[in-house]
Amino acid sequence: MKDQDHSTQFYSVVLDKKPELHVPGMTEFQLSDKCVLGLMPEQGIQRLLGDRLPDPSRANGIPRAELYLKVDDPAPFHSRALQAGAQELSPLAARDWGDQVAYSLDPDGHVLAFAKGLA
Repeated sequence: MKDQDHSTQFYSVVLDKKPELHVPGMTEFQLSDKCVLGLMPEQGIQRLLGDRLPDPSRANGIPRAELYLKVDDPAPFHSRALQAGAQELSPLAARDWGDQVAYSLDPDGHVLAFAKGLA
């Protein structure tokens, strides 16, 4: 992510929760007892992994990740994402793998999907 504070604000609105950790270089949202969403600025990733990873800042606007979150009701999550500045890719719809999913791009260009199993 390019701007940690902007991404933190975006995900706070979308997830309707405050981060458990928000310090320079890392923000964490506790999604469940065993799952944490970590947000690290591009510069931090580059320092951490060095030459093992292409410079993330060179891929701005190119989707570099998909965050696929299964939730009880995807519609309000997707709606909050759009209201917070995400770009809709596909509205909530039944998919051929058995989930109902809505897709958008977050402010950093990552694919954000909110899903619910139909079975």
